[in-house]
Amino acid sequence: MKKRNDQAKQKKIAEERIEILFQKAEQAFPNTKRANRYIDIARHIAMKLNIHMSKKQKRSFCKHCYTYLVSGVNAQTRIRNGNIIIYCKECKKYTRIPIK
Repeated sequence: MKKRNDQAKQKKIAEERIEILFQKAEQAFPNTKRANRYIDIARHIAMKLNIHMSKKQKRSFCKHCYTYLVSGVNAQTRIRNGNIIIYCKECKKYTRIPIK
């Protein structure tokens, strides 16, 4: 029983840390290296403990190059044919998200 409680505590702490890292990435954004590093750390924490990120968190970084995205600065967001299209200006790739 103790092991299950420890895992639950670890996941709760990890979720809090991931949220803090995304907030720090948002605050540090003009310094892109630091913001990207915060995102990298958050991804590694989530992968290590098998935690799913929220939709907001998943859509705030590029799935190809893992850079922190800010619409209008290093990303372009458009709606076309029932899809949200996010274009990363760093790696020049698209992410398409269907609108339900």
